[in-house]
Amino acid sequence: MEYVGRVPAPPLDLFIDDIYCLTGVPRHRRTNVPPMPSAHLFVNLGGPARLWDSDPSVLPEVLTDGWFMGVWTRRFLVEYPTWVRLVGVHFKPWGISPFVDMPATELRDRWVPVDAVWQRSLDRIRNQVGDTASATETLRVLEEELRSRLAEAPSRGLDLVQHAGRRLETSHGAVPIGALTDAAGVSGNHLATQFKSHVGVTPKRVARIYRFARLILSVDARRPVDWSELAQTAGYFDQAHFSREFKDFTGHTPTEYLALRRRFPAEQGFPPDSGPMPAD
Repeated sequence: MEYVGRVPAPPLDLFIDDIYCLTGVPRHRRTNVPPMPSAHLFVNLGGPARLWDSDPSVLPEVLTDGWFMGVWTRRFLVEYPTWVRLVGVHFKPWGISPFVDMPATELRDRWVPVDAVWQRSLDRIRNQVGDTASATETLRVLEEELRSRLAEAPSRGLDLVQHAGRRLETSHGAVPIGALTDAAGVSGNHLATQFKSHVGVTPKRVARIYRFARLILSVDARRPVDWSELAQTAGYFDQAHFSREFKDFTGHTPTEYLALRRRFPAEQGFPPDSGPMPAD
């Protein structure tokens, strides 16, 4: 597949890490995706995609159009169609809040059809993009849609969450939650309530996901990996906790994950994202 992505222009860049197009034949149709510090929007311009939750009590879903996903606290699996044409958004963990008129808790660990959140938007996007638009033109259309959906005034508590979230982002989750509350002059309960409203999870959970993302993106499968050193650098000081969280987030032990990475190296031209991995 070809990946074309970029950071959108201000003020969208305050809430979005990148917008991107995926086009072509996937090297691996089934991909296992661990928790990462993002919420998502996917507009599917190709065949239907299938999604599985790692929670076996949740039924799988076939999605033909588009879907929002909030922050995920566990892994999920996506199966691409044989030919992919998809445009997407990686929101910052708090970034989806000013674009959707619903509590972020309703999107946590869920996929929700786009038209259930943005009524009658998919047909408009598809009509503008058509069947032959370039990736650049497709991204322009999506960026205009996002700009039109951005709330004019931030909702209550978003500024607080944004400021604390940026500190977690730049520190890779290493800032103690107590330091965030002290700096903001609020209680831990108040900060947690605002994070649940705008992110869907507590700041402690966001910190865990950023910490894991730092570790997984530090893995260079082409070289020997010192897991103890990587774990300590990322902020894991309990080896048993690190091993347990790694297995929970990826479905693999560190050794199994490294073997998988070496068997299926990342596709050239894709962003440096070592989180998602082939599922078979």
